[in-house]
Amino acid sequence: MGRWRPPPEKSTALITREGHERLKAELDELWRVRRPEVVKALAAAAAEGDRSENAEYAYRKKQLGEIDRRVRYLTKRLQVLRVVDAAPADREAVFFGATVEIENLANGELSCYRIVGPDETDARRGWISIDSPLARAMLKKRVDDEFEAMLPAGLTRFAIVEVRYGA
Repeated sequence: MGRWRPPPEKSTALITREGHERLKAELDELWRVRRPEVVKALAAAAAEGDRSENAEYAYRKKQLGEIDRRVRYLTKRLQVLRVVDAAPADREAVFFGATVEIENLANGELSCYRIVGPDETDARRGWISIDSPLARAMLKKRVDDEFEAMLPAGLTRFAIVEVRYGA
C-alpha cells in the first residue's frame, strides 16, 4: 500500500478574534522560543559524533521537523483566515460565533455549544467547528426551531433553546 493520501477537505477560513490571536501567539512562540532551543540542542547532539547511533540527534531532528511543519501550516493558514469579530445583524438566528443552547428531543438533555472556526475547536469548552454536522444543521435556525443532525449515534432531532453572541 502506498503512502499517498487524498488531500483533506478544505475547511472554512473563518476564525474569532481570540482564536486568531492564539494562533499568532503560537506561531511566535514556536519561531522565537522553541525552534531556537531545539536547534541549539540539535547542534549539541550532532557534535557528539556518530549520528547513526545518536538517539538524541534523531529525536531533535524529528522535533525540528514537527516544529517546521507547524510553522509552515500556521504561516499559510493565518494568511487566508478571515477574522469575524462582530455579531451578525440578525442576532436571533444561529451564525458563526453564536453560543447556542440546544435540547435533544429524544431524551430532553440540554447542551451548549459555541460555533467557531475549525482551527479553534475545543470539546471541553463546547466549542465546535462551523464545519461540523451539528453546526451546519444549526445555521440560520432560531429559538424554538427544530432540526435534525446526522451524528455518530445516528440521526438526532434537536430544538434551539437559546442563541446569544459575545464572550
